[in-house]
Amino acid sequence: MGVQLGDIVTKQKVELEQLRGQVVAIDAMNSLYQFLSIIRQRDGEYLRDSKGRITSHLSGLFYRTANFVEAGIHPVYVFDGEPPRLKARTVEQRRVARTEAAEEWKRALEEGKVEEAKKFAQRAGRVDEPMIKQAQTLLGYMGLPWVQAPGEGEAQAAHLVQRGDAWAAASQDFDSLLFGAPTLVRNLAITGRRKLPGKDVYIMVSPEVIELKSVLEELGVTQEQLVDIGILVGTDYNEGIKGIGPKKALELIKKEGSIEKIAGTEFGEKFEVDPLEVREIFLKPNVTDKYKLKWGEPDPDGIKRFLCDEHDFSESRVQTGIDKLTKGRAERGQVSLKKWFG
Repeated sequence: MGVQLGDIVTKQKVELEQLRGQVVAIDAMNSLYQFLSIIRQRDGEYLRDSKGRITSHLSGLFYRTANFVEAGIHPVYVFDGEPPRLKARTVEQRRVARTEAAEEWKRALEEGKVEEAKKFAQRAGRVDEPMIKQAQTLLGYMGLPWVQAPGEGEAQAAHLVQRGDAWAAASQDFDSLLFGAPTLVRNLAITGRRKLPGKDVYIMVSPEVIELKSVLEELGVTQEQLVDIGILVGTDYNEGIKGIGPKKALELIKKEGSIEKIAGTEFGEKFEVDPLEVREIFLKPNVTDKYKLKWGEPDPDGIKRFLCDEHDFSESRVQTGIDKLTKGRAERGQVSLKKWFG
């Protein structure tokens, strides 16, 4: 889930086309989970090929990314490496939650409760190593770069932005801000018409741009204090303090000044792990400078072999995606919209 800072962070809604000319470092795992969640059949079942292999992630990756490229965005996907030791609890909780959701999905289907089944199915998605390799293979055929992070993908994406190799990090989570990404884009992978969970209501979801400098100025805190706010609320590495949301956390940090001073108050005993160790993960993340970003020409034959021949995708639909990639490649570099966010 990542750290929940939505209530105190100002977001600027933009259109996809307003990101034209920008390099965006996309949290690959975050995106693949999104695709597995929303790209499903009516009963919640994954899209599969004739051999029964899941293809929902490939469908989302290909068609959504083709839309990005057509809109003039230069995507680079960043894949997770080894998670920090403190993330073990979160990883296990997510595994258990997915297992339980899968069981509820099966039960709902057996009872003929299709809508309920789809709800549970969306929580049961699991990205495994073969899916990651397939995604990386497909990106290669699409002529798009990807980076293997030594640690957290969001930390590496933030590092790319800090170095000036990308304009923004893209993720649904706010963790990129804690990792120091100067600019964060949310909703990139789910832009468009979306159904609200559990309701027969549809809304339009647009990308949101968040500037770290503006966030710090508006809240009146430093980067270290923003991390401390996240620790109080709860991150992937600690549970946070029960009853403290982002607004209360902001109030406490502005009053006490730091997590060290809060550790000496009534709340200090409620930390289940060392908050200073959590802070270190965000302020000194495990990242690498050893990567190369190169956007090449899409390989139409390779894409068709991989998607159509191997995984039974519609050739006409795949060709439409290839046309978008080709069009976007031809227009690359013509426009830069730093004026929107300079």
